[in-house]
Amino acid sequence: MPIITAKNLTKYYKVHQKEPGLGGSLKSLFHRKYYDVKAVDDISFEIEEGELIGFIGPNGAGKTTTLKMLSGLLYPTSGQVSVLGFEPWKRDHKYLKQMSLVMGQKNQLWWDLPAQESFILNKEIYEVPDEQYKKTLGDLVELLDVKDVLNVQVRKLSLGQRMKCELIAALLHSPRVLFLDEPTIGLDVVMQKAMRDFIAEYNKKYNATIILTSHYMEDVKKLAKRVVIIDHGKLVFDGKLKDIIDKYAEHKILTLEFSEEFPREKLEKFGEIDSWEYPRAVIKVSRQLASKRAAELLETLPVADINIEEPPIEAIIRRVFAGGKDEKVMSRK
Repeated sequence: MPIITAKNLTKYYKVHQKEPGLGGSLKSLFHRKYYDVKAVDDISFEIEEGELIGFIGPNGAGKTTTLKMLSGLLYPTSGQVSVLGFEPWKRDHKYLKQMSLVMGQKNQLWWDLPAQESFILNKEIYEVPDEQYKKTLGDLVELLDVKDVLNVQVRKLSLGQRMKCELIAALLHSPRVLFLDEPTIGLDVVMQKAMRDFIAEYNKKYNATIILTSHYMEDVKKLAKRVVIIDHGKLVFDGKLKDIIDKYAEHKILTLEFSEEFPREKLEKFGEIDSWEYPRAVIKVSRQLASKRAAELLETLPVADINIEEPPIEAIIRRVFAGGKDEKVMSRK
C-alpha cells in the first residue's frame, strides 16, 4: 500500500495585477485585477514506503508548493492527498510527529543559541523520550560528523555545518516521511557529497520515505532511482531515472585518448566530433551503436584509452522540458 498518494492535486493562486505608477496604485484601490497562477495543475502519483524520490523541475515549476501541500503547510485548491493515512492540512499531531520538512533556504535553529539548545527544544516539542533522544542524537551526530560544533552559536557556523545541524533538528523525532527541499543549495562540492552520503545512509538505515528536490542534478543522479518531473505545474514524467536516459538521450559520449596523431577526417567516420585536441577527443555516437563503434575505434585508430558515458543528466532533463524535440542533448565540453 502506498505511503503517499496524491490524486488530481491542484493549487491555484490569485495574483493581484497592478498598473505602474501612482495612478496605477490609486486605480487598484477601487478596481483590482487578478489572474490565476496554476502553481500545481492536476498531478497524481503514489510513493511506497522506503522510496527515495527525486522531485525535479525548473524554477517556478511547483515543486515547493507540492511539498508544502504534502507536509500540511498549504491547503490544495482541489484534489486529494494521503500521507501515512492522514490528510496533511488537518495537521493531526500524530501525523506531524511522523514527518519532517527541511527547506535549504529556511532555518529552524535559534540563530544566537548553540544548535544543542534547539535540539533540546525539538525533543520537548515532539515528546521524544530521553533514551531515544540520546541514541538518535548520537547516531546523527556521528553520521554527520558535527560533534565539535554542537555548542557553537548557530550564527558562527559555516553554511555546511548549519545545514547538517538543520537536518539533525528535523530528524530527532525519527520521522517516517522526510521532505527535503534543496538541502544542498549553496554548499560546495565536498559538502554536497557529504550531505548526499548522509541522506542515502539515513534512507537505508531507517527505511524512511524521502522526497528530494534539487537543482543539482548530481544529487538526483546519486540518490534517486525514480524521478518525478514537474513543469509549469504539470507532471511530465514519473518513472526510473534510467528510463529518462534511455528515452531522451539518443547518443552516448565517447571520450578518447590517442597515442599518435592522425587526420581529423578519420575520426569523423565514427561519430559527431564534439571536441578535438590531440591527444584527446570527445565524440557522440548513437546509443545502439556505441559498443560497436568503440570496438571499431580500438581496432582502427591508435587509441590509448576510451571511456563511454551517458550525456550529463542536466542536458537530458532540459530535453524533457523541451518536449524531447527542440533541445539537443549536448555532451560535456
